[in-house]
Amino acid sequence: MKKIICSVVLASFLSACATNPYSGESQVSKTAWGTGIGTAVGAGVGALIGGKKGALIGAGVGALGGAATGGYMDLQARELRQELLNTGVQVKTLDNGEILLIMPSNITFATDSAVFQTGFNNVLDSVAKILAKYNKTAIYITGYTDSTGSDQYNLNLSQKRAAAVADYLGLRGVNNSRMIVQGLGKANPIASNDSEAGRAQNRRVELSIRQIN
Repeated sequence: MKKIICSVVLASFLSACATNPYSGESQVSKTAWGTGIGTAVGAGVGALIGGKKGALIGAGVGALGGAATGGYMDLQARELRQELLNTGVQVKTLDNGEILLIMPSNITFATDSAVFQTGFNNVLDSVAKILAKYNKTAIYITGYTDSTGSDQYNLNLSQKRAAAVADYLGLRGVNNSRMIVQGLGKANPIASNDSEAGRAQNRRVELSIRQIN
């Protein structure tokens, strides 16, 4: 029985391996992960109910459910990459299926400001269009600053930046109840604060997109 379940799960993963068109690396897509996990769960439940035959049936049902979950996020990430091509926004798909948008200061806010820079509205219009289309997600909007200035000042500024992004997305059709806004000041730097180039990277807004049931 264990051999049957393992064989079915392995096959589901291998069949969904593909080459990432953005990095050129071979990888298992989020659809594959969803399929594999769904297969494993379905096979286990099926085995408990109906032995070998139940395991195979359960695997098939679980695979369909898992693929639907993974595919939803895969499609959303693909459309975000297409919409945000050459805008300077990084679109990352994390191992847990979460989509992360990293928006650096050169396209978002000037130093010591929570007012959009010219052109950032257009970037957010593209983001809002996809977020409104794929509405089965929660959106965590987090503002960051560099290390210049006091901790409390940076915390307040980062909160204002995140809130400004959320407000704009709300005006463009993204349901406000889906958005969780926070400012973390100078926490979690992605570059060194010892240089202007590094500080510019740390002054950013991130959107974490997570699927909800």
